Amino acid sequence: VSTQSTGPSSLKTTLRRNDMSILIQNGKITNHDEMFEGDVLVRDGKIVAVGKNLDVPDDVTRTIDAQGKFVLPGGIDTHTHCELPFMGTVAVDDFLVGTQAAVAGGTTMLIDFAIPSKGESLIAAYDKWRSKADAKVVCDYGLHCAVTWWDKEGKVSAEMETLAKERGVASFKFFLAYKGVFMVEDDEFYYGLQTCKRIGALGQVHAENGHLIDEGQKKMLKMGINGPEGHEMARPEEVEVEATHRACVIANRVNTPLYVVHVMSKGAAEVIGNARRKGWKVYGEPIAAGLGTDGCAMWNKDWAFAAAHVMGPPLRPDPTVKEHLMAMLASGELACVGTDNCTFCTAQKARGKDNFAQIPNGVNGIEDRMAIVWNNGVKKGVLSPQQFVGATSANAARLFGCYPQKGRIAVGSDADIVIWDGEAKRTISAKTHHHAVNINIFEGMEVAGIADITISRGVVVWENGELKTTPGAGKYVPRACFGEAFDAIELSDAARDERQRKVEREPYTGPVE
Repeated sequence: VSTQSTGPSSLKTTLRRNDMSILIQNGKITNHDEMFEGDVLVRDGKIVAVGKNLDVPDDVTRTIDAQGKFVLPGGIDTHTHCELPFMGTVAVDDFLVGTQAAVAGGTTMLIDFAIPSKGESLIAAYDKWRSKADAKVVCDYGLHCAVTWWDKEGKVSAEMETLAKERGVASFKFFLAYKGVFMVEDDEFYYGLQTCKRIGALGQVHAENGHLIDEGQKKMLKMGINGPEGHEMARPEEVEVEATHRACVIANRVNTPLYVVHVMSKGAAEVIGNARRKGWKVYGEPIAAGLGTDGCAMWNKDWAFAAAHVMGPPLRPDPTVKEHLMAMLASGELACVGTDNCTFCTAQKARGKDNFAQIPNGVNGIEDRMAIVWNNGVKKGVLSPQQFVGATSANAARLFGCYPQKGRIAVGSDADIVIWDGEAKRTISAKTHHHAVNINIFEGMEVAGIADITISRGVVVWENGELKTTPGAGKYVPRACFGEAFDAIELSDAARDERQRKVEREPYTGPVE
């Protein structure tokens, strides 16, 4: 059967017979750059036809009527930490639970982080994370890799190149915080970004001043402030703003793209906006926590409730930050919405009951990310449905080297699809969420926007509020380097070289004292 799309992205394909096929009819097909009513045919894990009034093959396995609902690309969470060993314990959402929470919320791909300890091989860390994830994931995933140390002999740089060329790692993260654990110094960050540029990988940065945080923690504890509120006081907004500016300057001196993870304050977001207005290649990532709540909870009298909101950089004690970040997402000054999902139960958080600096940093977000953005963005008229797709999937796929395989409803793309009910409502609660953690920072929040059906690799994995998942059914997705963020880098390098010419002059012949 041959069919042709009548939507804006008209493509033609020959449909192959297979045991597994799904026809989605009458939905509002929405990409980051278009929206139209039509049908989608899925076969063998791929989208094979998109258009209006598609012929129904006689062997179609299932037909789904999406009348009145949106047919969206599955979400891509750009920033997760499943079963991360951190601060003396391990995040409770493993790759099974994390990906189950993802599909329950309409996300069909996570990009997690392989994080080596100081001195550890990056390749060994990558292999370790693959061994954790491959047998558990119920949807697809990718890996960023952190660079937590540097050597003059070039071992780290060589391993970055190997990961990029042979393992599909197209992004590397540098920490300017967590002194003595993950943090690199400015010169190491500079050298690391030079390698990123050479191999075409996107450099990422956790932007806080680790030295100032270390001193701030000492000061708060000396003053007798040992509760969760001390966490934000020790690393206030200016500490994030300074490091964000510094990271942008360093990346611009290298002339390579930079992705700033978890932008948590107005000031840091404005630094990114200002850099972009100068033409610098900087991309900012707000997260679900920063778009859905604030840091006032850290001053709550209930220690456990306050500690549940401890993460780094901190949620800011300003209820207007979330609206500011959403507006900057709408304007294009911020790019993708991640979560920094790194969950610790109350008993784990209690490792810091007498010292806020020992509270494991991390909050939830994987399951609620898309609903938070829809509710606070689309339903409030700040984002269009197309911008929603950009913020929750397409921009991530384009920046991180997996577009249009991911992040698009189009012929040839992976059949990662969400049937999204933009009007349905639910109340977020730890009692009903699909995380392993016993707390939820969005507890009691009513949100509009629900994943009615989630399809991963052409298979329904979430429907009618029930998981239909198989551990190991998801796959690791290798990603390509030299993505869209690298457009025009060579030309701008040439322009800089043109401006940086030596001045020819007669040699100085006067006295020298």
